Amino acid sequence: MNFDWHYFFTLFSHLPAYIPVTVLMAIMAMILAIIIGGIITSLQLSDFFGFRYFAAVYISLFRGMPTLVQLFLIFYGLPQLFPSLRGMPALVAVIIGLGFKQSSYLAEIFRAAITSVDHGQIEAGQSLNINRRKLFLHVVLPQATINALPATGNTFVSLLKETSLAFTLGLTELFGDGKMLAGESFRYFETYLAVGLLYWLLIIIYTWL
Repeated sequence: MNFDWHYFFTLFSHLPAYIPVTVLMAIMAMILAIIIGGIITSLQLSDFFGFRYFAAVYISLFRGMPTLVQLFLIFYGLPQLFPSLRGMPALVAVIIGLGFKQSSYLAEIFRAAITSVDHGQIEAGQSLNINRRKLFLHVVLPQATINALPATGNTFVSLLKETSLAFTLGLTELFGDGKMLAGESFRYFETYLAVGLLYWLLIIIYTWL
């Protein structure tokens, strides 16, 4: 078996240096996804058909298009249409691309969480003349947040792994560093196994937290 154990363990002294970049991208993209997802959810629940239609098209578009295509459209395509965007940092493009992508999933998660709250509680609040805003903030939102938490957590796990696509835009993160090390040493199995184990470790830590 041609497996270099010494090189494999040496990788764990190089690769972790790029973990902060990976985590930063995931957190920033998740924050953006939550904000946009919340806005799209409000459009889904609107009484105005135009808003609901826009939300449906948005979700369908970003869920149906491959993440890599979206990243390329933002990083390479938008500067063609808007010259002022030339020179956009790859980090910004990745955060925007992943944020918009995951917001389409979060919008559906948030909508399902809100509609899962017992409608009888809302009717009870209305019978007590509690205004709509207070009813949402104090009755619906706390319960919806708890209902949405597990699926939202799974979305972040998926997002953390999708940050590996940042290398395609020339950004060096955990996977990108591993790809370069593998190309230099030709020890592909050892390198990609180490990268995979580090992603697994990150997800274990996040799940524990």
